Amino acid sequence: MSASGTAAAGQAAGQVEHLLSQVTPGRYDAYEALLHALADGRLWMLLWHGQAGSPDAQYGNMEVDGLGYAPCVTSTQELAASGWNRAHEVISGRDIARALYPERWGIWLNPHAPGGGLGIPWPDLRRIATGLDRMPAGPLKLSEPAIEIPQFYALLTQNAHRTPAVRSLRRAWVQPALGTPYLAIGLDLYDTGQAAVDAVRAMMRQTVAAVPDGLPVSTVAMSDEYDPVTMWLRANARPFYDREAHATAPLVPGAGYGYPPRG
Repeated sequence: MSASGTAAAGQAAGQVEHLLSQVTPGRYDAYEALLHALADGRLWMLLWHGQAGSPDAQYGNMEVDGLGYAPCVTSTQELAASGWNRAHEVISGRDIARALYPERWGIWLNPHAPGGGLGIPWPDLRRIATGLDRMPAGPLKLSEPAIEIPQFYALLTQNAHRTPAVRSLRRAWVQPALGTPYLAIGLDLYDTGQAAVDAVRAMMRQTVAAVPDGLPVSTVAMSDEYDPVTMWLRANARPFYDREAHATAPLVPGAGYGYPPRG
């Protein structure tokens, strides 16, 4: 690495460590800034087996509150302070996020530091890997929507019934740690091919006209195994539109905003 590259790497590591020192319980703004710095920075991943780049290389692992983490340090200085005497691998924050989140592993920064360092759980690595500005900042507060918008739900139900790719629809009220709360619509599709996806996008465009001004609405795919909103919907939300239930039971206009009638 050139002298200028070494200086840039040291500056990035210094920014990560400065922001790491700012993170305290409830300081979601500082934590979010740290995630941005990690995405553009580098990490020194501690290898339990093998050498960097070798087929048998294996990261260390630790478990905290039932979640798995790979320990790492944030600079050569922290590597020396940790006393780690095995191999390590230097990798960008975005690349390690892409590698670990599909296996539901997070990273633990500077576990040797006073206070034990800081864990970045896998849902936040997913945000780093796929784009921090594309997904809501956690931790998320999820609940059934309390806002009454029957016209929107009625129109969405009608349009979903006319869109063969849609199996069912669910809904949640999402309050991010930072940013504006919004209504999330979970899309469960029979077909995820491009034609079906385009038809569902058209369905949503036709429906958003019924959304009251100032109410943000987003969609999530019920097939996404990693989205925290999707996981909450699967566990807690009853479909407000279910094509198969509609096929076997008569609809009562306006009843339950698309819920099948109760027996």
